[in-house]
Amino acid sequence: MHIELPEKRYYGIGEVAKAFKVNASLIRFWEKEFDVLKPKKNAKGNRKFTPEDIKNLKFIYHLVKERGFTLEGAKTHLKEEKKQALDKFDIIEKLEGIKAQLNKIKTQL
Repeated sequence: MHIELPEKRYYGIGEVAKAFKVNASLIRFWEKEFDVLKPKKNAKGNRKFTPEDIKNLKFIYHLVKERGFTLEGAKTHLKEEKKQALDKFDIIEKLEGIKAQLNKIKTQL
């Protein structure tokens, strides 16, 4: 899944949920379930997600929604093979981005 977010330091939960096409409640639920998600909170309690949080969310989304892992399976996968899995996921994500750009160029021709 190719997520389009502008380059910023922090993202609100609404724009993150919109980019992933899920409810904000799912993002909050995943925050409770997965230790790797630690968004900063301001004085009002609003969550501010960093680009690192977005990267972890993309990986969790990939495991749960695209590959069909259960939450427990995704947690185990993250703990056991985080470095290797994230490296593979980064490569796949870059290739999907290139594919999206090529498809965009193809439609413009």
